[in-house]
Amino acid sequence: MDQTFMHLLLSEFMGTALMIIFGVGVHCDDVLKKTKYAGSGHLFAITTWAFGITVALFIFGGVSINPAMALAKVVLGVLPAEQFIPIASAEFLGAFVGAVIVWFMYADHFTASEGLVDGVAIRNIFSTNPNCRNLPRNYFVEAFATFIFLTAILATENVNKELLPIVVGLIVWAVGMGLGGTTGFAMNQARDLGPRLAYQLLPIKNKVNNDWQYGLLVPGTAPFVGAVCAAFFVRYYLGYFM
Repeated sequence: MDQTFMHLLLSEFMGTALMIIFGVGVHCDDVLKKTKYAGSGHLFAITTWAFGITVALFIFGGVSINPAMALAKVVLGVLPAEQFIPIASAEFLGAFVGAVIVWFMYADHFTASEGLVDGVAIRNIFSTNPNCRNLPRNYFVEAFATFIFLTAILATENVNKELLPIVVGLIVWAVGMGLGGTTGFAMNQARDLGPRLAYQLLPIKNKVNNDWQYGLLVPGTAPFVGAVCAAFFVRYYLGYFM
């Protein structure tokens, strides 16, 4: 394997893991008992997700940290198609490892929360799930949010690449606040399925159903639909990546 590509895979792995450490970590802060920031709320969580992604992008540079973004780059011809599966795999593995690291960091707080915090709330630390389950509508929300998210990132990359890490954080913040209240805005298969698998395997007591039906269908595939739509919109309407 080419050394440069191996470096990219490691960056995708570590960048995705760091993103999850920030994101799953802030949900632990909010939900679990005896943390310093217990009950801090959605604004605190979404802002931390946004800044965390900015930090990951500043450290690791031009990474996707998102299989949906990797697919959009393949459609646009920016990324060779044969690199997609290795990159997506590195991202999934990074997300899983990041979630395991967070569990280790907050293990005492998980113990302190046993019997005091609803099992669904514990599960939702790791993965996205809608409060109002309507699979067709949930699917549309995830696809549409991903379309907005990736279109904005790709447009920024074309206009001002130097500011991209900061702007991506602002995009995450805006999309999360405006479009995230229904499904939790995964927009990224690795972000949802990697930590969802970690929840399945970690020794967390009083687990509830992990809802793989929702996870594999909605955050598992809808971001790919949004990614393809974003790639076509950016190329054929905005005129970028021609």
